[in-house]
Amino acid sequence: MDVNGTGALVVAVVGVIGTLASALLTQRAAERSRIREQERIEQARARAVEAVERRACCVALNAASRQYLAALTDQLHALARADDPRAARERLTEARDLHRDVYAEAQLLLPDPVLALAGEVTHSLGTVYGRLRRLDDGVPRPGDSPDAARGEVDALWDQLRELRRGMRADLAAPDAPAGPGPVAAGALRARIEAPARIGDRASACPSRRHHGVG
Repeated sequence: MDVNGTGALVVAVVGVIGTLASALLTQRAAERSRIREQERIEQARARAVEAVERRACCVALNAASRQYLAALTDQLHALARADDPRAARERLTEARDLHRDVYAEAQLLLPDPVLALAGEVTHSLGTVYGRLRRLDDGVPRPGDSPDAARGEVDALWDQLRELRRGMRADLAAPDAPAGPGPVAAGALRARIEAPARIGDRASACPSRRHHGVG
């Protein structure tokens, strides 16, 4: 083979190798781009799921707090009327247990600013609960009285409004969806509707009209 033939062969081989290398580099670049896009989609999906869970948690916490406070108000009225306290005690126990479970879940999902407000509400609810139980059991401490409990109940409706404002502000973030997804919403309805008799039987309390709950 002469020099010219050898040179042509080398050029041809180099050209083939270059074409193959270019195709390989293009394929690798496309694969990296596909992986980055998949990661972006997965991150966006994770943020959306987190936002849905956070919204469902806020709805459940608001409902459980209102039911707990309504049950406390029922207990206060039962003490004032000297009624049989067993029914009010049962409603209060159910409402307290529900709120405890929902709040425990909220501690894992809600951001610190909202959780601080929720913690204040939870502490105040527990304070009123303890005061009413001591009055009901006939072992009051200094300062325990129906009037003191009534004042704390009034203040709690204001605290709940502050908590709702904080939750709404948090859910107004750009990634927050318009509402819970169908699965989250269905689970939430089941959780809230199960103890709905607490709120239904407490509806005679002047909670919404008297306290101006928003």
